[in-house]
Amino acid sequence: MTYESSASAFRHLLEARRSIRSFLPTRVPDSMIASVLQDAQCAPSNCNTQPWHVHVVSGSSRDRLSQALLAAEAAGRMSLDFSFSANDVHGIYGERLREQGAAYYQALGISREALAERRAASLRNLEFFGAPHAAFLFMPVFGDAVRVAGDIGMYGQTFLLSLAAHGLGGVPQTVLGMYADTIREELGVDPSLKLLFGISFGYPDATSAAAAYRIEKVPFEDSVVFHN
Repeated sequence: MTYESSASAFRHLLEARRSIRSFLPTRVPDSMIASVLQDAQCAPSNCNTQPWHVHVVSGSSRDRLSQALLAAEAAGRMSLDFSFSANDVHGIYGERLREQGAAYYQALGISREALAERRAASLRNLEFFGAPHAAFLFMPVFGDAVRVAGDIGMYGQTFLLSLAAHGLGGVPQTVLGMYADTIREELGVDPSLKLLFGISFGYPDATSAAAAYRIEKVPFEDSVVFHN
């Protein structure tokens, strides 16, 4: 494969990967999930520490966890290992956050005033958007944990790209990390391991309203400064 064809194939893969928020109920074969996990294991990490601890739920385990998450949400039992508030996202970053939310609800045909419908759509996060599988990315804490979290992010991106390469889809979900205690309890995870986020994954449902939803990336020149 030439440099040009290799680069073209990689660009195609990057553009094929997007956050999927509607899935078919069809389970992914265990061998394909193993192949994705093998790819993700190639992710780089600081001093090769490989700090990711990944729990994958499917079938009845997936269903029980979803019910536990919905119960925790109804009872107001949120438990974040790492703080997050949309109100803290300022400037252009906050604008992008709001634009993403508005575009998603518009694709679903849900108006800003339709509060009940918006809440129902939000709860789909805890139902894994109908995906038959979800992966939870736990990590140990060293120091301020920022560098470990960076390693988990690289693992997550490698995982998502491998999903796309296998004809699958996934969506990284910060909101799943807001119920860390519930997930640890349900999955029997040691309290010393902290939950950064989860990834729901499976076969995309191309017929859903969410499938038409796209959000564009800003030009790389908006994010990069060259020093020559």
